[in-house]
Amino acid sequence: MNSPTSGSTAIPVVDAKRMTTFGIIAIILGFLAMAAPVLTGMSIALLLGVLVVVGGVVRLVWAFQAGSVGEGILKFLLAGLTLVCGVLLVANPIFASGFLTILLSLYFIVDGVSEVAVGIGSRRGWFTFAGIVSILLGVLLWMQFPLSGAWALGILLGIKLLFIGLIMLMGGSAARRMAAG
Repeated sequence: MNSPTSGSTAIPVVDAKRMTTFGIIAIILGFLAMAAPVLTGMSIALLLGVLVVVGGVVRLVWAFQAGSVGEGILKFLLAGLTLVCGVLLVANPIFASGFLTILLSLYFIVDGVSEVAVGIGSRRGWFTFAGIVSILLGVLLWMQFPLSGAWALGILLGIKLLFIGLIMLMGGSAARRMAAG
């Protein structure tokens, strides 16, 4: 048995208070996203556009630091493509929200499958339940496309945040029980 003074590497312990705090924050953000779903969806789309524009600017700076002309041209073309995509996302947030709707549905499905796998492997019902909910949300979102748009992003992201918060609360509670026992 390893003691803290034996020089072995300690196993990191989950901070129950921090996990509970982040769980509560995620739940609050989930409710806020569901209360204003269109605003949330459009904000996500605009934020993504701004981040892609910033990425394009960074790639442009990177292009000017290339070691050769050929490499510089390739990097400059990639920077230009990134900038154009970012500007299009910012200029047309409805398109961006449609694109994000497809990505979000795929994310929910893949994330749900991984949560179900973790839940089954660890025998934690909350993970399995949250995974099933994620898969259902992803499939519903996919089936409603293109009618689902910015509002769907806000509602579904809000639901997902709510479940992430619940999982974190359960994890914080389990960590407190383990520390006490």
